[in-house]
Amino acid sequence: VQLQASGGGLVQAGGSLRLSCAASGRTFVDYAVGWFRQAPGKEREFVAAVSRGGGRLNFAKYADSVKGRITISRDDAKNTVYVQMNDLKPEDTAAYYCAAVAAQSAAYYTAVSEYDYWGQGTQVTVSS
Repeated sequence: VQLQASGGGLVQAGGSLRLSCAASGRTFVDYAVGWFRQAPGKEREFVAAVSRGGGRLNFAKYADSVKGRITISRDDAKNTVYVQMNDLKPEDTAAYYCAAVAAQSAAYYTAVSEYDYWGQGTQVTVSS
């Protein structure tokens, strides 16, 4: 599966952005999806994850640093996963990456090593 991340940009503190991760090549419903971010000089870190689609419920997990400010959702009809980011802070500045892994169960994954497919990053810059 090929992933294309988009939606980054420059925003003032307190502002909002919606990132999109569009998939092609495979049926996206079979994949759990995660978002990670990486700031210059830092390790890539987990942001949010959602379980595979196809069920009545999707399970989501958020990093403590973004909990309450970020919502992950998926639209399998559009082969796209979204992250709505509100109340952005300067410390949210980073390149954001989406990732996918084929999943049999309704599990989400939070470790970089658990994902097999990665999109290119989309830059989010939050000014103070």
